[in-house]
Amino acid sequence: MRPARALIDLDALRHNYLIARQRHGGRVFAVVKANAYGHGAVACAQALSWDTDAYAVAFLEEAIALRDSGIKAPILLLEGVFDPAELLETARYGFWPVIHHPAQVEMIMKTALPASLRVWLKINSGMNRAGLPPADVRRTWRRLIASHKVEECGFISHFARADEPDCDATGHQIRVFDEATRGLPGARSLANSAAILGWPDAHRDWSRPGIMLYGADPMPEENNGLHPVMTLESQIIAVRNLAAGEPVGYGARFIAPRPIRIGLVAIGYADGYPRSAPEGVPVAVDNKFTSLIGRVSMDMLTVDLTDLPSTGIGSVVELWGKQVSVNQVAQAAGTISYELLCNVKRVSFVWNKSS
Repeated sequence: MRPARALIDLDALRHNYLIARQRHGGRVFAVVKANAYGHGAVACAQALSWDTDAYAVAFLEEAIALRDSGIKAPILLLEGVFDPAELLETARYGFWPVIHHPAQVEMIMKTALPASLRVWLKINSGMNRAGLPPADVRRTWRRLIASHKVEECGFISHFARADEPDCDATGHQIRVFDEATRGLPGARSLANSAAILGWPDAHRDWSRPGIMLYGADPMPEENNGLHPVMTLESQIIAVRNLAAGEPVGYGARFIAPRPIRIGLVAIGYADGYPRSAPEGVPVAVDNKFTSLIGRVSMDMLTVDLTDLPSTGIGSVVELWGKQVSVNQVAQAAGTISYELLCNVKRVSFVWNKSS
């Protein structure tokens, strides 16, 4: 069997969850959208079911998959619903939809529901992506409550720059949110991972940890005690020596500056390792650091083994995980850890048993 694997440490996931709960307080939406950021939504949700208050996903199908797997806690639909049929299913399952657009409000008004809803009104506090204008929040809240189709209404918003601790954009968004909801009954949820760790003024009734659950620290200093959950690894499948001046890989991007020894690794961009990763990105071979050389191919990549004479065919290569930070790989590749983790595919997934 091809040796490329994603090892998912569910104990690390629980460790990171506890950090989120301790740093924020209150109740927690564990965000497991996008297949738990590539880690396996069902396995991760089940590992957290011992303590989490609720889960958050992007849309209805993700929520149904969790419910069908035995998850009984409330599930928040961050994108809400897209048509009346989905609204009916949401009411039947008891999911909590986010309402972020007037068309969704009208859908509730015009649809005969089998049960009342618990909804969350999303406020556009400054990200200008999704959310009701602050000036419309009170009127919309009154309509929903007066309809008798909504038994409870919370308030939610999302930050655009919470991972920039020296930028006041987040402070401004907090102030807009507070003013728009002042005096209205209902729970509040503001803090994503970065705000949990870096913006105490954003802590409200519910937190929404996402990327931090999976051990990729969203803050610049990366000193919050998070443990990587995914280790992406493979093995050396061939070794060769290059003379000075010889190229390796597509486009001859790398030319050996001296005689070197290289290892061929069974993983590539079709598995989710970024093709844009440049030479010098760290990897660990048999727990010793070296670097990527040459262009990443669809199924393979090459690493420098010159200074690791004890390594060879069968040596384990960590692409990211407990030794190599996924944030470091992402930064070198010109992207973010979220994209790398979500894009892992075509490898064997192995989940440990959480204690």
